[in-house]
Amino acid sequence: MATPRAEARGLFRKGVEAVLGSWPALQVAVENGFGGAYSQEKAEWMVEAVEQYFQSNADLELDEIEDFLAELMNNEFDTMIEDGSLAQVSQQLRLFFGQCQQGEGAAVHEAIVRLAQKKQEAKVAAAKSKPAEESSSEEEQGTEEEAMDCSAAPSMNGAQPSPPPSSGADPEDGWTLVRKKKK
Repeated sequence: MATPRAEARGLFRKGVEAVLGSWPALQVAVENGFGGAYSQEKAEWMVEAVEQYFQSNADLELDEIEDFLAELMNNEFDTMIEDGSLAQVSQQLRLFFGQCQQGEGAAVHEAIVRLAQKKQEAKVAAAKSKPAEESSSEEEQGTEEEAMDCSAAPSMNGAQPSPPPSSGADPEDGWTLVRKKKK
């Protein structure tokens, strides 16, 4: 039989998985490959890193947890979180850790179940709205292409169209200009 400490650690790990798995900012980063080809693996590693961070540090403050999560998201997914969710995720993680340390496993387990239900409901809602979004985005794309075709026509007020910006990269800011291929 596992020791209470090992059980608490395992339950906390499940809690971290549930919290990070239901964090929209992380899920968007993973789904869109912000972390590169190994985005999913990075998210799984992040669970381990967060768990280890809590196990290695005593009495973490919310801002310390937020800073750690922000650093992970920035380093691994090139993502800055500015939607206020860092505070919510940090608070939930700290609550789970405290409850696991105090032997309140039932409360943690209950919260994990609720998080899983919310995540499932969000997937169902996203799946239902997806067909409507796809058709509207196709219509928008057609309208956008038409607008692009019309932009080559001379303007009515006689003003000359502005010259296109120079191609290639601007070495100062590191951005590269991507243009539509000429027909």
